[in-house]
Amino acid sequence: MQLTRYTDFGIRTLMYLALSPERDTLFRIAEITEVFDLSANHVSKIVHHLGKEGYLHTVRGKAGGFKLGKPADQINIGTLVRTLENSLSPIDCSKPYCRFLPACQLKGVLAEAVNAYLAVLDQYTLADIVSNREELKALLPDLSIPVLEI
Repeated sequence: MQLTRYTDFGIRTLMYLALSPERDTLFRIAEITEVFDLSANHVSKIVHHLGKEGYLHTVRGKAGGFKLGKPADQINIGTLVRTLENSLSPIDCSKPYCRFLPACQLKGVLAEAVNAYLAVLDQYTLADIVSNREELKALLPDLSIPVLEI
């Protein structure tokens, strides 16, 4: 199963923010676009969505920006993926219509596979996937982000 770019970029954004939970200043869309070479329009949509869902605290205006809306250890990856993905169905049996659809057993097998996939993601939080903070920060451009020891 492959996640959409939207979900991928949403997770990357949250990972980036989780690397510096002690940061005093708000993060800005331009910073995310620079670090990950993404379009500002795409990042704006993701940040807006993550803000609506409570993953980010957003502040509008000239001095605005965003930060994590809750601690990284309270952000479950499975729940996050379910929130960001429009569909977790691996195939669409109706486009084009499949003649096997009324008696197909593949649908059940694929549903079981998706459930197993999500069950694994449910075992992890954002904190888990950024626990190698120093390694991750070493891969980023130098934006003067302090390292917090855990």
